[in-house]
Amino acid sequence: MLHLARHKKTLTLASLLALAGGITLFAAAPAQQQAASRQSARQSKQSPSDWPQWRGPQRDAVSKETGLLKKWPENGPPLAWRATGLGVGYSSVSIAGDRIYTMGDVGGSGQVIALALDGGKKLWTAKVGRPGGDYEGTRSTPTVDGDRVYALGQWGDLVCLDAASGKEHWRKNLEKDFGGRMMSGWGYSESVLVDGDKVVCTPGGPKGTILALNKNTGKEVWRTKDFTDSAAYSSIVPAEIAGRRQYVQLTDANVVGVAPEDGKVLWKAARRGRTAVIPTPIVHDDHVFVTSGYNVGCNLFKITKQGDKFSAQQVYANNDMENHHGGVVLVGEHVYGTGDNMLVCLDFKTGKEAWKDRSVGKGSITAADGMLYVRSEGGEGTVALVEATPEEYREVSRFDQPDRSDKNAWAHPVIAGGKLYLRDQDVLFCYDVKAK
Repeated sequence: MLHLARHKKTLTLASLLALAGGITLFAAAPAQQQAASRQSARQSKQSPSDWPQWRGPQRDAVSKETGLLKKWPENGPPLAWRATGLGVGYSSVSIAGDRIYTMGDVGGSGQVIALALDGGKKLWTAKVGRPGGDYEGTRSTPTVDGDRVYALGQWGDLVCLDAASGKEHWRKNLEKDFGGRMMSGWGYSESVLVDGDKVVCTPGGPKGTILALNKNTGKEVWRTKDFTDSAAYSSIVPAEIAGRRQYVQLTDANVVGVAPEDGKVLWKAARRGRTAVIPTPIVHDDHVFVTSGYNVGCNLFKITKQGDKFSAQQVYANNDMENHHGGVVLVGEHVYGTGDNMLVCLDFKTGKEAWKDRSVGKGSITAADGMLYVRSEGGEGTVALVEATPEEYREVSRFDQPDRSDKNAWAHPVIAGGKLYLRDQDVLFCYDVKAK
């Protein structure tokens, strides 16, 4: 779900990923093909192996799959297929039914791109908005909900598309239509949340930081008028805290929980970020863990409720996990992620460092079947398979990605349906990681 930055010229868009063309390809397909395609799209949410949005079904970058390889061959897992034509972008992939969805700048515009799950054939593309940006390319990952796909471009264009054909249902622009404002200038990178009948996103600005729209029409449902921070690059997480369902978001000034029905702020904790605040929060056992780069580090907040009032108390703050944009995962009671070019394991509740290791350097992370898939952002784009244990760093395999682009590998890895997906600009690799 990426961003760039230290100083303007050394920024890392990867953070805008928030860690994706061509022409709109669907011409007149036969009626039977269109009907079959629509049926396939409707069935998308029925598959247990789907990864329909940024960081997966629970937005935690933890796959529920089992029976995966515990060790790879010397040159990496078998390559199932390789697809090209995805354009310029740092977007990751979403998977629903027999479709893969991503984004990229292609042919003069930012596009949503649909591929066949079997083989990676391009099925359709649809325009989102203009291309480019400081660190050119798309950042967000599409969100799939039933027979619709929702995507946010780097210039604030939010579109709702038909999942089968790419036909546009509605569009809005977070700046023009809602007065959105960002904390810094690397473009919208959030991957929008679809929850019930709402699309929830973060325009930022004086009219309200968080916005809910009717997912069928794009009409405004509510806005957080009592919460007006600028938008950062993080994506919203739905969670139940102290028995109350809520949306949790991170900005450059606060961590906040808001009510899904009306956007009312339930609790807010001051937490100052710098330059680009990107990683998605982790919510567990009525605690919220957040981290960001630029010498800020990580914080844990305990959320409590007395009567109908919530409060947030900081449990700890340290610089042991200073994650720029590669994200963190919670496995058991420990958090794993890269910080300061090291892979770090922290105790979630205490913040105590269990271990750290150079591993593959700075990068992104996803967990599945008791293992960590750690992808280096630079160099050869090395991917390591590491045991998810707080005991010590235990790497069992690694391989270098072929056909590396000259850009940072900021797209987060995805594990779904026994496959590992790695996006590197114009190319998508699909590896078979299912144990035989």
